[in-house]
Amino acid sequence: MPTPYGNRGGMAFGAEELRVLRRALALALHPSPVSAEDIQDCLRLAESVDEAADEGARIRAFLLADLARYRAALPGTATGYLKLLDESLAAGYQPGADDLAALRALRGSPSAATLLERCRTLTERDVRARLEGRASVRGELRVVQPRVPASRTRLHALPGGLAAAGKPASDPRPPANPPAPPRPMPTPAEVFPPKRRPAPPAAPPQELAVG
Repeated sequence: MPTPYGNRGGMAFGAEELRVLRRALALALHPSPVSAEDIQDCLRLAESVDEAADEGARIRAFLLADLARYRAALPGTATGYLKLLDESLAAGYQPGADDLAALRALRGSPSAATLLERCRTLTERDVRARLEGRASVRGELRVVQPRVPASRTRLHALPGGLAAAGKPASDPRPPANPPAPPRPMPTPAEVFPPKRRPAPPAAPPQELAVG
């Protein structure tokens, strides 16, 4: 089974594991019929690599926990802290502000001064990488909006501006047959006219007497 190599995050393989690894690489470069035994060997090697990677992650977690404890107990633990910090940096640890402050306080030690310069270099490199990454993301997401010149925006608000912009302008002359004006709204009296009273009946004609 491959095992983590020290605290540097590497991995050490045995002779049998190297044989299987070479066979797997050869199959990847030059595909050919694979026997059942080769498949089982590759699967076992993959499982071993996963286990070794998990073990390496646990070792790094313990190392960083120890580093935090030694840093909190400074300056009495300066020797152990500097040693653990050096091992953590070799394992890929990114120093933080607490580490820089602790190293500044231990600047009188040559080892601390060396580690301080090393941590400053790593921090500056990390900051530059983050800024470049953000700039590239902003560049990919940047959308250039077309801008209309100020003169053209004012032109649309002037008579004839639409014609100058490529649209037909309205004809100022009145049409030949103007539309009839809308009918006025009828009044209630026109809609519901008052009822007229019936006329009284005419009086019957009177007979004339003959003398």
